[in-house]
Amino acid sequence: MFHKQKELTMKNKIQKTAEEKLAIILEGLKGEVPVSEICSKHGISQAWYYNLRDKFLEGGKKAVIQGLGHNPTLAEKAKIEELEKVIGRQTVEIQILKKNLNLS
Repeated sequence: MFHKQKELTMKNKIQKTAEEKLAIILEGLKGEVPVSEICSKHGISQAWYYNLRDKFLEGGKKAVIQGLGHNPTLAEKAKIEELEKVIGRQTVEIQILKKNLNLS
């Protein structure tokens, strides 16, 4: 069960995957069913729900403030740097070949 990225919550040790948490939050945000019913249905406390909801909304707020642009990871930055070096070497090689062939 641990391979599904489950997380322990509170003393009752209820486990929810990220997908389950998202579904619970969205169900509450729709406003069609009272939060108390959602919590009973999923066996969670209202405090747990509101804490999770607040984290979800804060993440959305950060995304809007920072923009929806992609921030490259360290691995992506390293790959970009490597490819830029390859392009630089190829540019030099092309210039040398043109010079040797009297194309420039």
